[in-house]
Amino acid sequence: MLWPIPMKNPADSITTLLLAAVIVSTPALHAEQTGTARRVLAADDTTGHLGIVAPDGKLEWETKVGAIHDAQVLPNGNILFQQGWTHIVEMDHDKKTVWEYDASKMNGNDGRKVEVHSFQRFEDGTTLISESGPGRLIVVDGEGKLQREIKLKVTHPSSHSETRLARRIANGNYLVAQESDGFVREYDPSGTIVWEFEEPLFGHERKEGHGPEAFGNSVFSAVRLATGNTLIGGGNGHCVLEVNPAGEIVWKISQNDLPGVTLAWVTRVERLPDGNTLIGNCHAGPDQPQFIEVTPDKKVVWTFKDFTNFGNSTTVQMVLK
Repeated sequence: MLWPIPMKNPADSITTLLLAAVIVSTPALHAEQTGTARRVLAADDTTGHLGIVAPDGKLEWETKVGAIHDAQVLPNGNILFQQGWTHIVEMDHDKKTVWEYDASKMNGNDGRKVEVHSFQRFEDGTTLISESGPGRLIVVDGEGKLQREIKLKVTHPSSHSETRLARRIANGNYLVAQESDGFVREYDPSGTIVWEFEEPLFGHERKEGHGPEAFGNSVFSAVRLATGNTLIGGGNGHCVLEVNPAGEIVWKISQNDLPGVTLAWVTRVERLPDGNTLIGNCHAGPDQPQFIEVTPDKKVVWTFKDFTNFGNSTTVQMVLK
């Protein structure tokens, strides 16, 4: 409601009414995309918001969330995500919870510190869950019963940062980004490490923080490519790395390699069929895109930015079909 304001000059009253009309009729800000617009799944814990953004920038589905580092749209259209560091839920399009799991109370965790930072639903209905604190991966069935446990090597224990994204890969092994150790490690089903890579500091000194000014090797994600190479989201190393099986870096994007873009905490990464790479850019500030696509020669061909529905802690980013 607009309350009348006393005016000495009638012209002032007209100006005020026109200004009020503009304010009331101005549509809410929404996502800005450069390049071909897409559907995007995104989540941010500072705004407490998980949503699917349509190509026209409008929200087509949304829900409130707490702390969150992972979310996926399942083949049936439901969304698997977390409500805080221990509670995983599967929600349908009508926002009905159809499955949930509380890591703080299940499978030996009652009374001990645990945080979940990633999970993955398999075709048989079981779910992979990474647990920081207990230092393990577990697979649970639809009732939450333990089906498999893979103990992780942890050099720097932390219930908050032992793991970030973990995924089962095509060969049946598990590729785990271990943030506090600064390593990507591949485990076979018995828990044996069959490959590992330590993210370098590239001559930099460690510096605390989450934004562009920080520096470290707190690796966030890793994807095994069809070539056998591994694509890595370098966290606060502000980088994307492609590493061959010998551990050699064969492709790299550093913090300031992309014109007009500053990378901060690099989260999810994905290699597209055409050879381009999607990059999640978190904690970079409102002047920077939260999601980026680049070509192999480091040309930016698409960006996504939405600081209305999401914010500076957009840790979940995914292009949807």
